[in-house]
Amino acid sequence: MDFKGRDIISIRDFTKEDIEFILSVADRVQGTQPEPILRGKILTCLFYEPSTRTRLSFEAAVQRLGGRAIGFADMGGSSETKGESLIDTVKTVEQYCDVMVIRHPREGAARLCAQVSEVPVINAGDGSNQHPTQTLLDLYTVMKEMGRLDVEVALIGDLKYGRTVHSLAYALGMFNAKITLVSPEGLEMPRGVVSDLKKAKINLVESSDLAEVIPKVDVLYVTRIQRERFPDPEEYEKVKGAYRITPEILTKARDKLIILHPLPRVNEISSEVDRTKHAKYFQQVSYGLPVRMAILKLVLGE
Repeated sequence: MDFKGRDIISIRDFTKEDIEFILSVADRVQGTQPEPILRGKILTCLFYEPSTRTRLSFEAAVQRLGGRAIGFADMGGSSETKGESLIDTVKTVEQYCDVMVIRHPREGAARLCAQVSEVPVINAGDGSNQHPTQTLLDLYTVMKEMGRLDVEVALIGDLKYGRTVHSLAYALGMFNAKITLVSPEGLEMPRGVVSDLKKAKINLVESSDLAEVIPKVDVLYVTRIQRERFPDPEEYEKVKGAYRITPEILTKARDKLIILHPLPRVNEISSEVDRTKHAKYFQQVSYGLPVRMAILKLVLGE
């Protein structure tokens, strides 16, 4: 399966077989001492929004494989502050690197960059649209922790603006997962996503009762309420504490339930949950490294 030169923009650009292949490469990478097969290769990170895990894991991944990382970590570090267009930035940066990773607040920005770039572009999040590499590491986590992907999953929290759950819902649907959507009023999954999943005959349920859902699922995928996406701060205040995972609410959970979160968390998961057997979100972070190493190996043809 040839991924050389391929852009990674949306999980919907991939088939089930594509995803399985990427995860298999990640599995071969995990826990091994990688060879410096990307020596001489340069990754550029163009991060117009804050990031900890995504940016650092991509930088660590390319360096583990012998390459180097350059770029900026916030919009203030780019010439956009001087009025330079995104396209001009991309056309400039491609002269210096072999692959670029971009995070941008505008939906569709990553695909626009891919259309004008001569090097592969990897979407690290475009507004509230997509975050495909997060989805790949989420799937990898479920596979490693549960042994399968046809699981019962509850997606919880901000499903309207949460780009991670948009990508993940489509991907889980490919593997016949049963999906329950749990969100406060006003933050429901976009109707377009729900319509797509129903057309594909995905087993999909919508609920607002977290306590009722918890005993019925294998995976709780929790997201924070994203203050920065709200056009009206008052609307954020109304829903910011809508759902909170505590040890008490987990007393009726399945024994093998796992809790995932793309992080950062604010107060939607109590720190006391960290000590339970269900908490897998920091293990989830660790899986980001082999997955992103696999992606870089593939798009750079190594």
